[in-house]
Amino acid sequence: MPEKNNQLSRYAAIFEDIRAGDIMSTNVVEISAEKKIAHAKELMKIKKISGMPVVDENRRLVGIISIEDIIHALEFNKLNDPIRRLMSPNVVTLRRDDPLPAVVKRFESYKFGRFPVVDDDGRVCGIITKDDILHGIVEKFNLIYIHDQQRTRTLNAEYSAITGERLKADEASFHYQIDTADIDAAGSGAAMLKRYLAGKNFHNDIVRRVGVATYEAETNVVIHSKGQGDIYFFQDEDRFIVRVVDNGVGIEDLDKAMKEGYSTAPDHVRERGFGAGMGIANMKRFADKLVIISEKGAGTQVEMIFYLPTQTWPLI
Repeated sequence: MPEKNNQLSRYAAIFEDIRAGDIMSTNVVEISAEKKIAHAKELMKIKKISGMPVVDENRRLVGIISIEDIIHALEFNKLNDPIRRLMSPNVVTLRRDDPLPAVVKRFESYKFGRFPVVDDDGRVCGIITKDDILHGIVEKFNLIYIHDQQRTRTLNAEYSAITGERLKADEASFHYQIDTADIDAAGSGAAMLKRYLAGKNFHNDIVRRVGVATYEAETNVVIHSKGQGDIYFFQDEDRFIVRVVDNGVGIEDLDKAMKEGYSTAPDHVRERGFGAGMGIANMKRFADKLVIISEKGAGTQVEMIFYLPTQTWPLI
């Protein structure tokens, strides 16, 4: 374990420009200090979590309640007591602007599994776990380099490059085959996916974000791939996964491709309003998590995760 921590510290030093706000999870389950401990117990069970921030009537952080506190309440028959009586009031927190080395140091110093991130008013705006740190490092340039045969196996594989779960193409909730021969049709698949989601009454914000990011990925396939492409959409309880794949020429230089404004689009494409070099930048901006896997001559796979807005339980 010490060796793993040392490695994490070294990576954190390399990517010290990553901030807590860049990697935190924003779907925070929080609970009011005036709720009963029994309510916290049930909420932890439903959400499958081991602890949560406790907030006051203004949603400012006032404590943390954990499984250990629930066990204590059960032992002394205190489930009907208000949470404020049993919570831990001395909370170790992070700020949005805390650099990655400071975040890692907090984990090493306190040995907690997660830390709340608070804004200048003391309100909880996120949660960071070690998994979030690892994802942040991997996604520094929002891509994964996978070499030789391993990269070939991963490209277009049935398993998510982000979560590891199986994503079978024939089980996708939505599928669209991209017409790479007609640049004027670029974005049609994204528009259809937006209509599909809107028809299921998902929140306008997430429908918009999925639409923009998918449009950019689809347009890149049409402009650059010189091959066949597909859009696959998978829905889970708390997130959407969009996978845009092609079997074309691949991305020759991923580092350059990640830079905002960089484009290899020919003049006739630019004349139509495409190819401004903002595609990947907009995917980064609108997706919660993004991984790009590409191999020259074998194609490109873009995978994006969008977390569904979480209803805040305690104060409703």
